[in-house]
Amino acid sequence: MQVRLTQRLTRAAIALTAIGLTGITAQAETVRVTVAYYSDKTGPYFQQMADAYEKANPGDSIKIEVVNWDTLLQKLQTDISGGTNADLAIIGTRWLLDFVKDDMAEPLDGYMNPAFKNRFIGAFLAPGQISGKTYGLPIAASARGLYYNKEMLTKAGFPNGPKTWDDVIAASKKIKASGSYGFGLQGKEIETDVYWYYGLWTNGGEVVGKNGKAAFNSPAGIKAATLYKSMIDQGLTQPGVTNYSREDVQNLFKQGRVGMMITAPFLIGQIKKEAPNLKYGIAPVPKGTTSATYAVTDSMVMFKNSKVKKTAWKFLDFLFTKDPRVAFTSGEGFLPTTKEEAAAPAFNDPDIKAFVNLLPTARFAPTVTGWEDTAKAVSDAMQAIYLGKAKPADALKVAAEQADKALGQ
Repeated sequence: MQVRLTQRLTRAAIALTAIGLTGITAQAETVRVTVAYYSDKTGPYFQQMADAYEKANPGDSIKIEVVNWDTLLQKLQTDISGGTNADLAIIGTRWLLDFVKDDMAEPLDGYMNPAFKNRFIGAFLAPGQISGKTYGLPIAASARGLYYNKEMLTKAGFPNGPKTWDDVIAASKKIKASGSYGFGLQGKEIETDVYWYYGLWTNGGEVVGKNGKAAFNSPAGIKAATLYKSMIDQGLTQPGVTNYSREDVQNLFKQGRVGMMITAPFLIGQIKKEAPNLKYGIAPVPKGTTSATYAVTDSMVMFKNSKVKKTAWKFLDFLFTKDPRVAFTSGEGFLPTTKEEAAAPAFNDPDIKAFVNLLPTARFAPTVTGWEDTAKAVSDAMQAIYLGKAKPADALKVAAEQADKALGQ
């Protein structure tokens, strides 16, 4: 992998020369970039990209700062309020409308030509566009599927994985009887709300209605929350679900201790590295009355108060050329966001294709202000339900009231 990455970086530097980005700038400029931590590969990757760019552009300097997701939004807000923010940053695309509303994000259309826009797969570029303007470029993208332990599910009578939530329950009961956990349920930290949306969406519910108000406190929402709580009460999940983050549940799966869980493509690479003997399959999110999954992009944005926008754009342009994209996306286990990436051999993998095939039923987080407050209200409600501190209908009603105070504000 290191040899291939080095080769890609060499080609990337050559490509910079070919497209005319080399040469000493009239004035040395430093571009500061805040990036989100995805794995232990994230920091080294962006540093190598910075080194490759600097080699091709003597006089320019790229400074990389890596920040954990759990503190990223707060750090960005603190830095912006103090006027110390970076020039470029990775953000959750779901935050983008708030950044635009607060006039923090620089519109990028004036920097892009048609050929640049045409690099992207439209479905992944669209979430970064607001009111006809492009504010974010899709640096990372993924969808969600159900991973299942082939040995456990075969013994439980579902060799190709469950198709419905009823199948999940039936399989989980047999897996429990064998001494393992059936369904891995997340109950802590980022995407705790999303883990419940799988049940909500597949039972025909919505998170936010057409009127811009909370819609999750619905019969479908109550049904989804009751489903998860009943699985906890029957011992079909791991115990103490509110102590388990997404990574914790993924670890249970890699250890062969849980039969099924829902997560993103990046688990594929982790399994190959950490549990190469684990036999697993990937299936769509279980169906209730309809099919649905969650798709997400993270965006690279330029801040409006940057003093080095032209140089920052040159670095962005470089990051979104073929070799840097293939190196990042394949290294982190994401889905390709550009057409050239998608055609690369690195993505000719049946497991990756299984996720690509889920995109027609994918839902993105709605582009609304107050989304993070809404997500927190939902996560708090689900934790209360899982712990038995509140009934589903009551907890969702309180969460909807909290969400409505933030949505559209």
